Amino acid sequence: MDIAFRRLSDIPLDDITAHMSDPRVAAHMPLLSGDWSDRQSAELVAAKEETWRRDGLGHWAFVVDGVYAGWGGFQREGEEWDFGLVLRPDRFGLGPRIARACLNAAARHPRIPFVTFLLPPSRNHIAALARLGAREVDGVEYGGAAFRKFRLDTPETRA
Repeated sequence: MDIAFRRLSDIPLDDITAHMSDPRVAAHMPLLSGDWSDRQSAELVAAKEETWRRDGLGHWAFVVDGVYAGWGGFQREGEEWDFGLVLRPDRFGLGPRIARACLNAAARHPRIPFVTFLLPPSRNHIAALARLGAREVDGVEYGGAAFRKFRLDTPETRA
């Protein structure tokens, strides 16, 4: 299985729109509301590309065996780097493998001593985070929605 990291701008907008319109994806994204459109996909891509320009790190598109599987990566939130992963439902099982590759990339950045994860309360299966070494630190509100917050010191991923 070949997993490639690409820029979101390399992915056709209709692929992103179909992905973000799937109710199984929306079920775990409390900030996602209403119907998703190509316009929203274009705005998402532009925002994620801006993080690369501004911070030198951002979100990738993941392409598995030549097929778009989802997106994720890092976004600076104040002094913290938050990690997010949004996979197509048929690719949910690749989450741990893709996350580890992303987190290993973060561990090579000396300015990223740790990453955070914000998970909605609907996410009950968090054993993968524990296996990575993440620990729950507190709850936060973001965009009017409640999230559980976890922290992972990046050297943990080097093992």
